[in-house]
Amino acid sequence: MAQSESQNGGGAEKTLSFKALKPQLLVEVPKAADAVVFYKAAFGAEEVSRTVHPKRKAEQEAPAILSAELSLSNFSFLVSDVLDASASDEKVFESRVVLFLETEDIIAAVSKAVSAGAVEESEISEGDGSYVGRRVAKLKDPFGFNWIIATPAKESAVVEA
Repeated sequence: MAQSESQNGGGAEKTLSFKALKPQLLVEVPKAADAVVFYKAAFGAEEVSRTVHPKRKAEQEAPAILSAELSLSNFSFLVSDVLDASASDEKVFESRVVLFLETEDIIAAVSKAVSAGAVEESEISEGDGSYVGRRVAKLKDPFGFNWIIATPAKESAVVEA
């Protein structure tokens, strides 16, 4: 029991509490501004805030975006230009992150994303599990990020690990 409590933050230590988890999408400089426009057009995201690099390079048309926070439904995510040469390593752009959106109107959601510039990696199909959803489509956005758009999952029994 003591081992379980310490692994789960129990015991004498103060329990941590988080208010949000915000994925950060890193794109090549200067494409973050384009990415923000795409996410607004494709998914109806709203820009909440934007922080730009205080120094503007002469050859840049616009300052680099350090962080643009977008709101989508009841969650937020960040879009940023990669500024540090070490951070722009291919490993950053080969991450295994997939963003999952759940919607009742999958046909409209996929159509809107594709018309904004996403590529449909798989057509809408029936999901094969309660976690995935009843109907599922896979997209890749113009910045290389993978998205799964699905209808809400079927109700299922709780699975114990």
